[in-house]
Amino acid sequence: MLDFIFLQAATAAEGPAQQSSWSFWVMMILIFVVFYFFMIRPQQKKQKELQKQRDTLTKGSKVVTAGGIYGNVKEVQENTFLIEIAKDVVIKVDKGSVYVAAEDAQQQQQAK
Repeated sequence: MLDFIFLQAATAAEGPAQQSSWSFWVMMILIFVVFYFFMIRPQQKKQKELQKQRDTLTKGSKVVTAGGIYGNVKEVQENTFLIEIAKDVVIKVDKGSVYVAAEDAQQQQQAK
C-alpha cells in the first residue's frame, strides 16, 4: 500500500515538472517573437530604406556625413563618395556614413 502511495506521489511530482518545462519553452518562443516583430524587423526595414536612399544618391545630391558635415556629392564610387564641403574642398567618405540631407529628403518626398 505504501509503495502505491509513493509511486503516485512520484508521478504527480513529475507531471508539473514536465508541464513547467513546456511552458518555459513556450514563453521563450513568445518572447523571441515579440522581440522580432517589435525590435528586429523595424530595424531591418529602416536599414533597407537607408540603403535604398544611399543607392539613389547621385552627383549633386545634398548629404550629411555621420560626423555632421554637410556637402554635395561630387562623385559616386563603389564604396565611397567624394563630397564637396566647400569650394574646392573635397573629402572622400565611406558610403556607410552618409545620409541624405533633410532638405534634400523633403524635396524627394514632395517629388513622389
